[in-house]
Amino acid sequence: RALVATNLSGFIYVAQLAVKQMQAQRRGGSIISISAALADNPIAGVPASVPMITKGGLNAVIGSLALEYAKEHIRFNAVAPGVVDTPLHADNSNDVLKTLSPMGTISAVEEIASAVVYLTEARQITGEVLHVDGGAHVGKW
Repeated sequence: RALVATNLSGFIYVAQLAVKQMQAQRRGGSIISISAALADNPIAGVPASVPMITKGGLNAVIGSLALEYAKEHIRFNAVAPGVVDTPLHADNSNDVLKTLSPMGTISAVEEIASAVVYLTEARQITGEVLHVDGGAHVGKW
């Protein structure tokens, strides 16, 4: 329940408040959620089914909200990272983590932030899930 409350319900709640403000300002805007590459392409041996329920839900609602608010120029997109160099993975070997990406890389936090900035500034992009995962979302490698 905590994951649903944070990842899915939390996003919807904050998005509703942001949309209300954007509608009042009448200038459109951009709302970005953080998803996960595993939501689109699970990897055997990575136990993430419960969190991916919420991230998959985010991916689905992004498209719906993008269409719902398109005429008001309020855009909805998501960034779906693969493995990111954060304290979450401090107990894991980098060599093992690199095997989760066909490029054999681990993303830096700055790369995820750059993707968010890109989607925020790209005025013709809405309803997209931008994968920043070294190609992991493409499939088996």
